[in-house]
Amino acid sequence: MFRRKIRKYLPTTDHFDRLAWARPFKRFFGHPNIWALNRKSIAGGVAAGLFCGLIPGPFQIFGSLIWVLVAKVNMPVAFAVTLYTNPITIVPLYLIAVAYGDLLLGGMGQANIQPAPDWNWSAWGESTNAMLDWIWTMGPSLAVGLPALMVTLSILGYFSVRLAWNVGVRIAVVRRRKRR
Repeated sequence: MFRRKIRKYLPTTDHFDRLAWARPFKRFFGHPNIWALNRKSIAGGVAAGLFCGLIPGPFQIFGSLIWVLVAKVNMPVAFAVTLYTNPITIVPLYLIAVAYGDLLLGGMGQANIQPAPDWNWSAWGESTNAMLDWIWTMGPSLAVGLPALMVTLSILGYFSVRLAWNVGVRIAVVRRRKRR
C-alpha cells in the first residue's frame, strides 16, 4: 500500500532526538499526528492547505504551519495543498471570491470588476502595485468573499477527504471478502 511505502521517509519522534539542531523543535514537530498518515490527519492537512492557500502573498506556508501546530494535522499535506494557488490560478480564485462576496452581500458590495492588469515580468514592482490596486477596487465583495471562500473550501476539502477515505476503506473490505 502507498502508506507503507511513504512511511519510511517520514520522521519519527526519535528522529528529533538524534539530530542536535532539531531537538529544540521536538516540542512542536515531534507530535506523531503531524506526520501521521491517517484519515483525520490527512483531512485536516487538506483543510489547512485549502484555507491558507488563499492567504495573499508569501504567507501561505507560514499560515498553514501555524494551523498545523495548533490543530496537529499532517504538515507535508498542508504544505503541498497550498500550492493550488499560483500565478495562473490566483486571479480566477479571487474573481470567484468576489462573486461569492457579492452573493453573500446580496448585491450590496457591487464590485466593479475591471480587467486584470497585464503582468510585466521585467518590472515586478510596477506589476505588483498594479495588481494590488486592481484588488483594492473590488472592495467589500472581496473582503467578505475571500474569507468565506477560504472557509468553504477548507470544509469541503475536509469532508471530501473523509468521504473518499471511507469509500476506499469500504471498497478494500469488499475486495477482501471476495478473496475469501
